[in-house]
Amino acid sequence: MAWFTAHGVTVERVLSDNGAAYRAHAWRDAREQLDITHKRTRPYRPQTIGKIERVHRTLADGWAYARFDDSTDQRNNALPHWLHFYNHHRTHSVIGGTPSSRLNNLPGHHT
Repeated sequence: MAWFTAHGVTVERVLSDNGAAYRAHAWRDAREQLDITHKRTRPYRPQTIGKIERVHRTLADGWAYARFDDSTDQRNNALPHWLHFYNHHRTHSVIGGTPSSRLNNLPGHHT
């Protein structure tokens, strides 16, 4: 949440599968405290979260396994740089720009 807040993004809702992490009391308490609505996917319907599955593949191909890293720390340290490139500089043909250009709830967008 701190990362999103620092970038001016307001999280209103989360769509998740039915994994144990999303049934935990800590998750429930945190989202209630942050006033986040939680919607679950239908069981055994991975198509519902196909976009996030695609994100996982993109992360694997573009960051995690794109080059050899000497350690997990080295790989983890490269993630913020890769995410910045991916979200702010790499043009995505489907959306006609960068992911950051598609955010619609940044301060100043709604006057």
